[in-house]
Amino acid sequence: MSSQLDKLVLLVICWIVYFTIHSVLAGITVKRWVARRVPHFMPFYRLSYNAIALVLLVVPVTLMYQINGENWWRWTGAMWWIANGTSLLAFAAFVWSLRYYDGQSFIGWRQLRHGISRAEDPGPLQLSPFHRVVRHPWYFLVLVILWTRDMNTPFLLSAVAATSYLWVGSRLEERKLVYYYGEAYREYRQRVPGLMPLPGRTISAKDAARLMRCSLESNESRT
Repeated sequence: MSSQLDKLVLLVICWIVYFTIHSVLAGITVKRWVARRVPHFMPFYRLSYNAIALVLLVVPVTLMYQINGENWWRWTGAMWWIANGTSLLAFAAFVWSLRYYDGQSFIGWRQLRHGISRAEDPGPLQLSPFHRVVRHPWYFLVLVILWTRDMNTPFLLSAVAATSYLWVGSRLEERKLVYYYGEAYREYRQRVPGLMPLPGRTISAKDAARLMRCSLESNESRT
C-alpha cells in the first residue's frame, strides 16, 4: 500500500513539475529574457518549446500507465458507445478546427523559416466558429476526450491535474490576450464562456467579424 501511495504521489509531483515548466516557458517573461540575452535563439524558441513539452510528457504518461489502481468507472454496454462516440466526435472536431489555426506558427516552423525573433508575436485576433461558442475550444475538446476515458486512480489523478492546469492556464493566457487585443477581447470574454459552452452564451459570425476588425484597428492605432 505504501509503495502504491508513493507512486501516486510521485505521479502528481511529475504532473505539477511538467505543467509548471510548460507554463513558465510559455510565459512572456521568459520569452523576453531569451529575446534580450540570446536573440539569435528566438526563431528556434517555439520549435524547442514544443519539443521539450513532448519529451517531458513521456515521464508522467509512462508512470500513469505503469501504476495499477482502483477502477473508479469503466464504460460498458451503451455507455461505452456513448463515451467513445463522444470522444471520437471531439477528436474529429479538433482535426476540423486545425483549418482555423496557423499550424506553421503553432509548431514553430514559420518563426524559424522567417527568422522571427520577437518575444511578442500574437498575430491578429482570430475568432473561428468554435471560438464563437467557447473561448478555448482546444481546451474544451481535450477535456471531453479526457473525461470520457475509463478511470482508475492514476488516470483520475492525471485528469484532475490536467483539468486544473487548463483552467489556471486559460486564466494566465487571457491576461496576455487582453493586453494584445484590448477592449475587443474584453467584450468577447464577457459574452463567451471560457472552457465549457453554455446555452445563450455565443456570438454571431457578424459579431465575431466586428470584434476582429476592432482589435485590428486598435492595434494599428497603437503602432
